[in-house]
Amino acid sequence: MEDPCKSLPAEFLRRLERIVPDYRYPEVLEALREPRVVALRVNPLRADRREVVTELEAEGFALEPVSWYADAFILRTRTKRELMATAAYAEGKIYLQDLASMVPVLVLSPRPGERVLDLAAAPGSKTTQMAALMGNSGEIVANDVSPARRFKLVANLRQQGVSIARVTAIRGEVLWRSYPEEFDRTLLDAPCSMEGMFKCSDPATYEQWSPRKVKVLARRQAHLLRSAVSATRVGGVIVYSTCTLSPEENEGVVDWLLHKEGDAVELEPVELPGLELLPGLTGWQGRSFDPRVSLTARILPSRLMEGFFVARIRKVRSNLPARGA
Repeated sequence: MEDPCKSLPAEFLRRLERIVPDYRYPEVLEALREPRVVALRVNPLRADRREVVTELEAEGFALEPVSWYADAFILRTRTKRELMATAAYAEGKIYLQDLASMVPVLVLSPRPGERVLDLAAAPGSKTTQMAALMGNSGEIVANDVSPARRFKLVANLRQQGVSIARVTAIRGEVLWRSYPEEFDRTLLDAPCSMEGMFKCSDPATYEQWSPRKVKVLARRQAHLLRSAVSATRVGGVIVYSTCTLSPEENEGVVDWLLHKEGDAVELEPVELPGLELLPGLTGWQGRSFDPRVSLTARILPSRLMEGFFVARIRKVRSNLPARGA
């Protein structure tokens, strides 16, 4: 049988060999071949964790706890479709979400009573996770410019019992003008080339990929991230994440921000005990990045998780233009 991964773009595979450590490359390639596990979060806004687990186990679902996140579980028996047919799913007691996708909000660590921005929020997986961690106390501005995606966002917020989110539709690059330095914490889970979600058996996941598209996306991501920083108060935290492996969209964007904002921002280590994270690359294709970029984190694709990138940024002084300037 022919290897389905041979249909992946040749340039993508050449880049992947340079991004992934040699000792992990076979494992990553295998992860692109195999289906990933089904993972879920229990939603504490709707139900108690133990009650939900007991309810699902009584219906024949075996759940494996995730060591680094008490509300997360891996489905070990039965199927995703069967899980979506349960009352627990219909009632918003659980949310199906890849494990890697849960990491950025944990790194952001929003707290009850805070004012939080989700700059590119739809379809709402991370917005609903934020609200759960905040205990529905505080305020979340959930922004997305796509009407279709915003419709799904609103539906998910309602199903999950989120009462603190206000949905907006402002172009992300200029959102800071409506909310200058107003948020305690900001998440930018940026639109990206989605390399971390590629599946060899599904050409739809990679047929639109190209090096040119990566460069176009990186430019947009940089301006979105700068807007996120401008919308965050001095002393606040910004988390930048993508579901791609591309250094141009990841470390390159963070490096650009460090040069543009100077001492207005600092990078903080991305740490999540129990989860393996690789340090960010300090250079790519002959370009050296600021050494601090190594504090960012990369999650390689595996059977358990999609590929992801996460950076935690602290704003230490105002970066807004002086009035009248």
